[in-house]
Amino acid sequence: MLTTTLPPMRPELAVCPNSACDASRPIGVHSLKERRYKCHACGKTFAETSGTPLFGLKHALWLVLVVLALLASGCPVPAIVFAFGLDERTVADWQRKAGQHAKVVQEHLVCQGAVDLGQVQADELYTKTQAGPVWIATAITVFSRLWLWGTISWERDTALIQPVIAQVRAAAQPGRPILFAVDGFKAYVTCILKVFRDPQHTGKRGRPPLVVWDDLHIVQVVKQRVGRRLVSITRRLAHGCQERADAIMQETQINLGCINTAYIERLNATLRTWMPALVRRTRTPSGARLQLEAALFWTGCVYNFCHVHATLAGTPAMAADLTDHVWSIDELIRYRRRRE
Repeated sequence: MLTTTLPPMRPELAVCPNSACDASRPIGVHSLKERRYKCHACGKTFAETSGTPLFGLKHALWLVLVVLALLASGCPVPAIVFAFGLDERTVADWQRKAGQHAKVVQEHLVCQGAVDLGQVQADELYTKTQAGPVWIATAITVFSRLWLWGTISWERDTALIQPVIAQVRAAAQPGRPILFAVDGFKAYVTCILKVFRDPQHTGKRGRPPLVVWDDLHIVQVVKQRVGRRLVSITRRLAHGCQERADAIMQETQINLGCINTAYIERLNATLRTWMPALVRRTRTPSGARLQLEAALFWTGCVYNFCHVHATLAGTPAMAADLTDHVWSIDELIRYRRRRE
């Protein structure tokens, strides 16, 4: 049901935009009519939307929230333009700002070394843009279905995979076992073994050697096809111990079976459904790489914090213990990191 009523003001979630403020005192409501807060530490007032992508927009906030919700659910931009009488450039600008904000949220809440990864699956998908074909690499942790990161590149090479693995490392709890299930692309093994290592201090002079994490295991799932028909699937251990890899798989997969890449493939299928530019044979390809990246992060962040997964009875972020409730689009777009 469409509503034009704004949610109540929540000063406990507000953050003073004054960088010189120590924020030691709580923030209160200054004006309900103008929707402004007041910081009791520095005495300054500020708009409810300060520091968020909503600040300075000329349209009604309820309309912006509805459009952002539709963009994250796969509604094509031409349909939004037709339904609400908006300019296509306005909708693209809102999506770009929301995507940049979602990338910050992902870094602040997911990639902070607090996720017990268990089994991680990574894969790439291919799409065409008006600027040419691009590759998108993504990674997911299987148990919580949490989307970890995504990158876009013109080529399917190490430069595409390296940033994803680096952010997976940033999200991982140190010392916990990790199983990577990837396809046969050799860049995965190279990047994982390069990123997941720490210096081993021996007391000797000189730079300490870098040692790969003890409980790290990599299994490549290689699919052989003849045309579009799947002929065979081969699983090969690229690093670690097969027994430990099987044990981690059994601990993290709800539906037991064998090590596979089915979960990341389902996520990529979801992304293709929710991002019109990724639909095969689409008439609305993405206009630019940056716009596609904004759509990817906005869609992925909504998936993590706002979308209730049928098998989890909650969102992936709740399953990963990153939050205790389902976020609304309004809460996600207004998120601001508190200063320590």
